[in-house]
Amino acid sequence: MKACFMGLGYIGLPTAIIAAKHGVDVIGVDINPQVVELTNQGIIHIVEPGLQELCREVVKAGKLKAATAPEISDAYFIVVPTPFKGNHEPDISYVENATRMVLPLLKAGDLFVIESTSPVGTTDKMRNLIFSERPELEARIHIAYCPERVLPGNVIYELVHNDRVIGGVNPESTEKAIEFYAQFVQGKLHRTNAKTAEMCKLTENSSRDVQIAFANELSLICDKAGINVWELIELANKHPRVNILQPGCGVGGHCIAVDPYFLTAEFPIESQLIAKARELNNYKAFWCAEKVHNEMLKFELKYDRPPVVAMMGLAFKPNIDDLREAPAKYITTKVMQGCNNAELLIVEPNVAEHKVFKLTDYREAFERADIVVYLVAHNEFKSLPPTAEDKVILDFCGVFKK
Repeated sequence: MKACFMGLGYIGLPTAIIAAKHGVDVIGVDINPQVVELTNQGIIHIVEPGLQELCREVVKAGKLKAATAPEISDAYFIVVPTPFKGNHEPDISYVENATRMVLPLLKAGDLFVIESTSPVGTTDKMRNLIFSERPELEARIHIAYCPERVLPGNVIYELVHNDRVIGGVNPESTEKAIEFYAQFVQGKLHRTNAKTAEMCKLTENSSRDVQIAFANELSLICDKAGINVWELIELANKHPRVNILQPGCGVGGHCIAVDPYFLTAEFPIESQLIAKARELNNYKAFWCAEKVHNEMLKFELKYDRPPVVAMMGLAFKPNIDDLREAPAKYITTKVMQGCNNAELLIVEPNVAEHKVFKLTDYREAFERADIVVYLVAHNEFKSLPPTAEDKVILDFCGVFKK
């Protein structure tokens, strides 16, 4: 079997590599020539433990190659971004463009799967697009939706061992998709229809957003009440039916910070709690930036000079290089805009360089800083002293929970 993966990003590339490792001949397609060139050299352009070795192995074996245009295959997978437009309206243009790219190549018996997180009904829209352009393929190809549900930093394991929800536009399409994923997925493959599979992905991430919002709201209350929120949550979780998540400086990433908007845009009346959770998690990042500004002002009033401030972390979660929708990046930008001549040392140990931020080594930043602001709980930061007499430490992500 030959499979074509449209998109070699944080999900497309690992999935293509895993499929190739399990014997599938894979062509990976990306519009970025640099990504294509690196992939064909066996080099990954993202940070993901263990993936580099696998990539080199499958490229050397001839099981994976990359290109800027698709080739005739037996199965096509759409794994492109689904951002939102103004007013948080979902933008499925990337999915549509990728579908149009493979349209001329489709033939009877092929499998077409969307993995990109999408609004409910997107798979049906792409089915209608395909059959309007290629009516001779109606009832002769298989179309399905199968969302990923992996954790960055543990993608290799979870792509293989996690359960998958697979929903076809008809039962035959569902079975055809299951036949493909069964080649490398050891978790259970759950059958449903395309709309339910689309809704399942949005539900999973919206649920987590709501739960994180509760933790973030607790952190706001505890800050005002003078209570250690980390200790509070640890104690509350001793209850056998309570499992409160950990607060942070907001919510980021291309899933939890984005997917709920797909529901609030389409179901604005019905999604009241989901919308409020999004609002609260966005507010937490603004609140953190204001806390930093207040500490900077107090320092300057006390010492009659602007402080040196270390902004520790830019990624949306610990120990990865993914900065998409990262609240830490938003907070750092807000602090930069109101720094009043303070010196900002910006730290992200998982990124070598950034086109906007000049990066500083985390050890140097800690030593030089008057105010240390922990935004992401990277492992490197846990080696630093939890307290220092000559520094103000703002820990928004629980690097030092006690």
